[in-house]
Amino acid sequence: MIDLYTAPTPNGWKVSVMLEELGVPYTVKPIDLMSGEQKTDRFLALNPNGRIPVIVDRDADDFTVFESGAILIYLAEKYARFLPADVKQRSVVMQWLMFQMGGLGPMMGQANVFFRYLPEKIDVAIQRYQGETARLLGVLDRRLDGRDYLAGDYSIADIANWCWARTASWSGVDRAPFGNLNRWIERIAERPAARAGIAVPYDLSAKLEGAADRSEAAERFAKQARTMVNTGSDRNKEA
Repeated sequence: MIDLYTAPTPNGWKVSVMLEELGVPYTVKPIDLMSGEQKTDRFLALNPNGRIPVIVDRDADDFTVFESGAILIYLAEKYARFLPADVKQRSVVMQWLMFQMGGLGPMMGQANVFFRYLPEKIDVAIQRYQGETARLLGVLDRRLDGRDYLAGDYSIADIANWCWARTASWSGVDRAPFGNLNRWIERIAERPAARAGIAVPYDLSAKLEGAADRSEAAERFAKQARTMVNTGSDRNKEA
């Protein structure tokens, strides 16, 4: 049994999608980011960096893993799925996983902060992070030209990038120009495990996938989420 400490963000979904794909029993431990629960002593004992997600593997002497990419690798290696054994194929998967960890996720996270969460709108920052997000989506789009998945078979690289790319409209970025990317997003969305994983701990798809405009519901959610930014500059990568 695995305990999953998580919240409804792309980084959290990466792990819940993976667990659903594996069919591994897990218990959801929701963390309220807006109240700052991730900064409590109880949570910091699990992850000193105060970020979700975290897993505790009860079948491995309560072994704790934080950082979403590290969790994906741990689970893939433990269950021998979604990460090839061949050294070259494995490297390709890891390259595209690191692309998400070091590029797509951070840039979209900053776009979310400046476009959605900060009450004051700094146009140069919004343009910078939206532009970089669009560029990175273009990299994925080109990679997916003639391919069903990023690195051969469906892998942790697809899980990680999909959980972020599907929410591009929340960052204010139009996905329409990226035909290959959109077909890949739709292909993965057809997987029952992927659909189940993005509903953990509850489903925000309607807000995050269809909110390119400034709808009233999106604005209410963004206003609530500003607490993650306003209560400390180190919280702006949580969503």
